[in-house]
Amino acid sequence: MTGRLPGYEEEESSRRELPSNKGVLPSQSIRVLIDDKRIRASEPIDAAQIQPASLDLRLGDRAHRLQASFLPGNAPVEAKLRHLSLAKLDLTSRSPAVLERGVVYLVPLMEELDLREEGLAAKANPKSTTGRLDVFTRLITDGGSEFERVPDDYRGPLYAEIMPRTFPVIVRPGLSLSQIRFIRGRAELTDRELRKLDGKEELIYLDDEKSSVASIRDGVELSVSLRGDGVRDVVAYRGKQNARLVDLSRVGEYEIGEFWEEIRDCPGDRLILNPGDFYILVSRERVRVPPGYAAEMVPFDPSVGEFRIHYAGFFDPGFGYGVEGDIKGTRAVLEVRAHEVPFVIEHGQVVGRLVYSRVLDVPDKIYGKSIGSSYQRQELALSKQFRRGSTAAGRT
Repeated sequence: MTGRLPGYEEEESSRRELPSNKGVLPSQSIRVLIDDKRIRASEPIDAAQIQPASLDLRLGDRAHRLQASFLPGNAPVEAKLRHLSLAKLDLTSRSPAVLERGVVYLVPLMEELDLREEGLAAKANPKSTTGRLDVFTRLITDGGSEFERVPDDYRGPLYAEIMPRTFPVIVRPGLSLSQIRFIRGRAELTDRELRKLDGKEELIYLDDEKSSVASIRDGVELSVSLRGDGVRDVVAYRGKQNARLVDLSRVGEYEIGEFWEEIRDCPGDRLILNPGDFYILVSRERVRVPPGYAAEMVPFDPSVGEFRIHYAGFFDPGFGYGVEGDIKGTRAVLEVRAHEVPFVIEHGQVVGRLVYSRVLDVPDKIYGKSIGSSYQRQELALSKQFRRGSTAAGRT
């Protein structure tokens, strides 16, 4: 595979120009990329894939079980697969395609890119539902030297590396595990710009009514809540080992208690994270992302503690804000895993940062119920595969 998409040279003169200022591309600009075939796919791209400031990427019809993870460097991905692929899985088979815990897989995606336009870059992240299931996934490109980043001027296919860590999962073609953002120039706000935005839009609430001045240092600092959400006394979920399969295409299918332990009490507002265990927690802050901005949870700095927020994540324009600013913030769900030693976290301890970026224009679709967003008013929430309102039998 050469990484060059066919037929682009003939179409170049008909391409429409995107806005020239710096920022993340909104939904309407992503639609331009699709219409002009700068984003192509083996199956027609569905309108539901286009999010306010990102595009959902879909699994193709086959998967490779790998000997090890890799970066292709100067080579095409397919050249590396000749040495590292142990077996192929047909995702279209009538028998469910099972991805086992602790095994690395590579899946060619349906979407392909042509980013020859000067100044246009791209970055991928797992979708929120993917992270909450502890399914580790990251984007790879031909000739790529970094995970999750698309090289400048890239033309070619996209691949997803996938490794389930807590639950074995069933996947099918067309399933979306990750999403991609398109960015022109430096879009991130400086701390000075972020403080100005916080003064205008009130980015942080600590309860339903009262805003709080955001703590800003290389982004908005987020801390962990270990006191429940005011509705239930559950403060965290811990994934159970050796649970049964999770079919990622199902919604509201599974009882929480089969897969998760509820942690209800944290004496002294402290929680010990066990190495190897996976936890779902929630931020103390309710965060807001105004429609003209997008945000990203950045990986936790390991120098501050022996744990990390396991997955970075995109926050779309309108998250915790709505269209008119009528929502007083939404909590950020935190997927947490300790490193090699047990580690104590405390209520209010800073665990991550939310970096804001400007969007080229206000998207023509905003995060929320009207576009099928799952987590707009969430408290502590598991992924959509689990039944809301069910409880866990094992409690800590």
